[in-house]
Order: sequence, then C-alpha cells, then structure tokens
Amino acid sequence: MDTDTAEPRSPEPDTEDAASLAVVDVPRALEAILMVADEPQGLVSLATAVGVPVAAVRQAIEVLAADYDGVGGGIRRGFELREVGGGWRVYVRPEHDEVVRDFVLTQNPTRLSQAALETLAVIAYKQPISRGAIASIRAVNVDSVVRTLLGRGLITEAFTDSETGAIHYATADLLLTQLGINSIEELPHISPLLEDGAQGFDDQR
Repeated sequence: MDTDTAEPRSPEPDTEDAASLAVVDVPRALEAILMVADEPQGLVSLATAVGVPVAAVRQAIEVLAADYDGVGGGIRRGFELREVGGGWRVYVRPEHDEVVRDFVLTQNPTRLSQAALETLAVIAYKQPISRGAIASIRAVNVDSVVRTLLGRGLITEAFTDSETGAIHYATADLLLTQLGINSIEELPHISPLLEDGAQGFDDQR
C-alpha cells in the first residue's frame, strides 16, 4: 500500500486529557447521588457507583464540601456535606432548619398519602427503626415516604448505627401536637384490631 496516498488517521484522544475530564466530572456525579440518598454514603460505595478510585472520591468530596461552604470567595450554600455514621450526606444547614420547617408546614400543607400514613404508623409503634426495617415491614420501598415525613417534621433522625451507618427514625414532638397527645405511650394498642391478634406493634410499648 502506498503510504503517500493513505487516508489520514483521526488523532487518538489524549489519555491524560480524558482522565482529567473524568476526574472533573466526579464531583458532579457524586453531587447527583448525594442529593437523592436517604442514608450516609461511604467512600467505597460512592467509588463503586461512579467507577473511580476511592482516593478520587475523597478528593471530590473535599471539593464539594468546600464549594458548599463558600471557600475561595464562592457563595455559601443553604446546605452542607456532613460525615456521619461512616458516610457522607447532604443536610440543610442548622441555621435554616426553622425556615425550611415553616415552609413545609405552612406553604406546602398537602395531605399525607395512605403510604405515608402507614409508614408513620410503623415508625410510631416500632421506633427507633431503620429505613430498611420499615421497608421490610411494609414490603415496599419507603425512601420517598420517609423523606416526606422528615420534611413535614413528623419524624426525626434518632441516631445513626455506628456499624451499619443506617439511620434510625423516631416520631417528632410535632406528631404529638397533631394527634393531641402528650406521649407516644398514649397511642392506642392496635393488637386487638388485628385479625391474627398479633402483638408485634405493641411489643415496643
């Protein structure tokens, strides 16, 4: 073959540039995941999700945290990245808790769905309880419902399991106010209402 007449080959992409682009995209990819995550996400699970080394995830987390904090002259965001229970999660900054709570309760006073009411009942009778345990009892995914109840101020994060990183939820004082009771102990025993007479929900009380 005459090399003088051969078709010119397209230049190969610069592998260093491609790698740099991938690293630049990591913070945005992690941001998207963390915005919808209900539980703290560990570095290893995040690295697996975006397909990069743990070191790159750690660096990207630092970039995002600094960005949200307004480091370098940027705008300090109304939310922040916190490391809790061995993982990372996006939280509203404490100074904005009141305004967010007021907005949810007064500006968005929609009725709770049946799914939300059922989930709230499980939490009320079995608290403190993890999201996974709630899902097991209801046999459905409860991620969005738990977010709704948190946003309404009806439940709160009681604690985070130090070994699993799972958040355990409990009812908030607002629920007592809404129900007109002084304590969760005043909730009615429901076992007599169950067809099989199960004591499961009442065992915690």
